[in-house]
Amino acid sequence: MNYFIDEQLHKKFFIETFILTYKTTNFVTHFSAIKMNSITLSELTDRVQETIRNNFDTPQWIRAEISELRENQNGHCYLEFIEKDEHSDNLLAKTKAIVWSSTYRMLKPYFESSTGETLRAGLKVLVAVTVEFSGVYGFSLNVRDIDPTFTIGELAARRLKIIRQLEADGIADMNKQLILSARTQRLAIISSPTAAGYDDFMNQLHNDSNHFAFYTRLFPSVMQGEQAEASIIASLDKIYAHFELFDAVVIIRGGGATTDLACFDSYELALNCAQFPLPMISGIGHQRDVTILDMVAHTSLKTPTAVAEFLIQQLTTAENELLETFLEIANVVRYRINSEKQTLSNIQWKIKQSLQSRVTIKLIALEKQKNRLRSTVRSLISNEKNKLSLIARTVETRSPAYLLKYGYSITTLNGKRINSITEIKNGDTIRTYLHNGNFESNVKK
Repeated sequence: MNYFIDEQLHKKFFIETFILTYKTTNFVTHFSAIKMNSITLSELTDRVQETIRNNFDTPQWIRAEISELRENQNGHCYLEFIEKDEHSDNLLAKTKAIVWSSTYRMLKPYFESSTGETLRAGLKVLVAVTVEFSGVYGFSLNVRDIDPTFTIGELAARRLKIIRQLEADGIADMNKQLILSARTQRLAIISSPTAAGYDDFMNQLHNDSNHFAFYTRLFPSVMQGEQAEASIIASLDKIYAHFELFDAVVIIRGGGATTDLACFDSYELALNCAQFPLPMISGIGHQRDVTILDMVAHTSLKTPTAVAEFLIQQLTTAENELLETFLEIANVVRYRINSEKQTLSNIQWKIKQSLQSRVTIKLIALEKQKNRLRSTVRSLISNEKNKLSLIARTVETRSPAYLLKYGYSITTLNGKRINSITEIKNGDTIRTYLHNGNFESNVKK
């Protein structure tokens, strides 16, 4: 049994060894043939380099977008160019490029002064390049020249696209429709705290001869570069959380280079500013064409100082209008007072005239009554006098003196007149009165 197994194993090992020997012999023969027809890596790179040199012996103008840009300390500029599909935004091509310092020193200021834009990632450019290939460093492009007019056109097209999008969204003029009070004094300020423009703004605002009171709060932000857009939007979000505390938002920056204004041509920033519930006032320190931020802001001014002067002028105008209103009110009140005084004087005169008339009438009536009374009294007195005369005459005719005058006498007893003989008795002493004297008598019966 063991012998059989060993024999089978031996046969199997012999067959496998034969097959392996056969394959190895064929492989060596095949490998030798391949080796004779192969080239080294350096030979391949040399051929590629030769092919590129023969086909691209002069600079080639290409259109591409800068995806990366890095300036080296030695003055060289290293870039990465890309191309994307216009519809899907898929990456179609990507390659490295370099601008040697000798070229970059002239190319950069020429581009930036022509376009007003800094040479940066995100720009589409038209550049003249030489195609280079190195066995060690691989494929790359050497930038020799740049056409700024192409970038200007691309930027203009991009700006126009953003503007049209804002208009299509119906928000391009939304912030302009807000009411900016002439008494705008509570200000939320978006600026870099170290910017000279911010210092100029604050000095102008608080050192004006009018001495208006302004409440200001700074929301520190990055005002240029790739981080500016996100930083400014973040500040707007902070202001929005307490927007009822402010009258307006002021966005300002120092003068600087116009190449630092790219962040203000952003759709997202314009979207946030246009829809903000407070009026936006921009003064980002430029003298050239307005940015998209300027277009959507409620009020756009050239510099931070101009913004401060505008706010002060607003308050000056409001103060003058208030003074004019006060003077108008004072004039109206003065006129009303004079008018009422005149009316009161007229009323007093009329009352006086009326009183005088009524007094005169009353006096006349009283005079008439007095005359009537006097006549009545006189008549009464006359009547009474007549009555008295009659009474006097009656009294006179009935008086003892009158009787005595006409021969009559009066006899009295103890001062009382005697009317009957029965009133006296013997021995009484009586007195008799005559017209020319009297005498006493003793009664004897």
